[in-house]
Amino acid sequence: MAKIFVVERESRATVKAFEVERESQADLVAFVVERESQAKGDALWVYVERESQATTKLYWVERESQADLKVFWAERESQAKWHKAHKLQHRL
Repeated sequence: MAKIFVVERESRATVKAFEVERESQADLVAFVVERESQAKGDALWVYVERESQATTKLYWVERESQADLKVFWAERESQAKWHKAHKLQHRL
């Protein structure tokens, strides 16, 4: 379950992410769901309001080279998946 809290400082993050323009560049194809109960696995994300609710504290970096994770946004929930094997698999 990927419950995401976006932090404002890189030093507070457990994961540094970068948004890519093409699916072929991504480690993970993610989709944002509305309810926590829908956030299954690593690819279906729900944003939470409090840091204490999060499974992942995420910081969006400005350069791809700074990222632990490259994310592409899926248009539909069914498209969400890991695009490549990754060290963060099952850890978001």
